[in-house]
Amino acid sequence: MIETVLFDLDGTIVNTNELIITSFLHVMDKHYPEPPFTREQIIPHMGLTLEQQLRQFTGREDVTELVTDYRAYNMLHHDALVREFPNVHKVISRLHEKGITLGVVTTKMRPSTILALETFDLMRFMKEIVTLNDVENPKPHPEPVLTAIQRLGADPKTTLMVGDSPADLQSARAAGVRSAAVAWSLKGAEVLKKYDPDYILNDMTDLYGVLGMESEG
Repeated sequence: MIETVLFDLDGTIVNTNELIITSFLHVMDKHYPEPPFTREQIIPHMGLTLEQQLRQFTGREDVTELVTDYRAYNMLHHDALVREFPNVHKVISRLHEKGITLGVVTTKMRPSTILALETFDLMRFMKEIVTLNDVENPKPHPEPVLTAIQRLGADPKTTLMVGDSPADLQSARAAGVRSAAVAWSLKGAEVLKKYDPDYILNDMTDLYGVLGMESEG
């Protein structure tokens, strides 16, 4: 029986996909205009930290300037580009009502994590939030998931990690918890299946079945 559910943030419970992609395209066009950088080059790396992605895109070790530009653009366009995913608020609210312990484990910084959660009224349901600020080793390392488990006093055997990237699934497996991949990931369900998630969620309401709850009529 699942007693604790941990959610990734970007691309899982908050649709920041367009915000992330346009922020990267802005930075790359500004600093590396030729050849033009594409969406297709960005998507496979989503789920890693901002610094990791920029290092892979540019080959630079010091990406401080790029990070600054990314965050400035990202913050400026946040409210215009972030969206809700279908049924997320409804499902998370119901899990909370049923006594399931909920948390977020993300590779975002804490301020932008809080902003996204508050934008869609999800903050009040989360008992613990583990961000990039809270760990030395981000996903796919197990530390973020293990940190959440330890802070919550949860049992790995009754914990589920829900995410949209290979890094989420790898972190969950390494931490000894079950994992669920979301089919609305930009990477596609077929890519995520290669990382052997315990469950595939085609809609957030699929969580009801995973947790042994009856679907709403």
